Amino acid sequence: MLPLVLLLTLAQAKTTNDGFGEMILIPAGSFKMGDNFGDGESRERPVHTVDLDAFYIAKFEVTNADWRKFRDDPGYNDPKFWPEGRVMPKDQIPYWTQANNHGGATPGSDKYPVLGVNWDGATAYCNWLSAKTGKKYRLPTEAEWEKAARGTKQTRFPWGNEITHEYANYVGKQQFDTGMEVGSFPKGASPYGVMDMAGNVMEWCSDWYSRDYYQTSPKKNPKGPATGAYRVLRGPGFFFEPLDNRSYARSGAWPSFQAYRMVGFRVARDQ
Repeated sequence: MLPLVLLLTLAQAKTTNDGFGEMILIPAGSFKMGDNFGDGESRERPVHTVDLDAFYIAKFEVTNADWRKFRDDPGYNDPKFWPEGRVMPKDQIPYWTQANNHGGATPGSDKYPVLGVNWDGATAYCNWLSAKTGKKYRLPTEAEWEKAARGTKQTRFPWGNEITHEYANYVGKQQFDTGMEVGSFPKGASPYGVMDMAGNVMEWCSDWYSRDYYQTSPKKNPKGPATGAYRVLRGPGFFFEPLDNRSYARSGAWPSFQAYRMVGFRVARDQ
């Protein structure tokens, strides 16, 4: 049973759906971002105040069913949707045909998160979605992702300060560590009702990655450095130890690389 306060918060959450999944409104306002527990990495400090405009974020990670709509659409091969026009070959994601990873080409896989999409592919999906809906879809910024995950209370995890397998899919939950159906852990909802922001899959953000960015980050709507070699990944997933799933954990990866199977994404949308 979810706590009464959380149930009331979820009941009051404003949502929208353009036909491609439920989106939850994250209200405008400030929060403190970063490692306030002192149990993370130096790249997660210093704690700093960030003020964000309101935005929508997907309640769930992008699923195989979601990705299949894009994959099977003629727009998939349209270079205009892809960063620098580099269309990712469909067979670049080997997990798509793997039953042990619940790949999208295998039966009963619709509600599992798509695995192994690189940053370019995630961005292309957002651009395609924008064209389909007429709304501005994109990847969340790193600051938006953290606020959606932990709200304004500075908890270690989206739900509080302790983690067990009741709350999230991380290493040891299954005999074979891989993704689970999105929304499988209602007790692990964020303060806004966003699901699976700890465990399951790592998620791309729009920002370039810099380990020292927090030292120079602007207070209002930070969007990351102007350039870089890597893009930000948030929300360590099914192959990580419990503490690695803290909401302020951050890392980066090359945007065009053949993504690891523990990498997925969720979308954001301008209000």
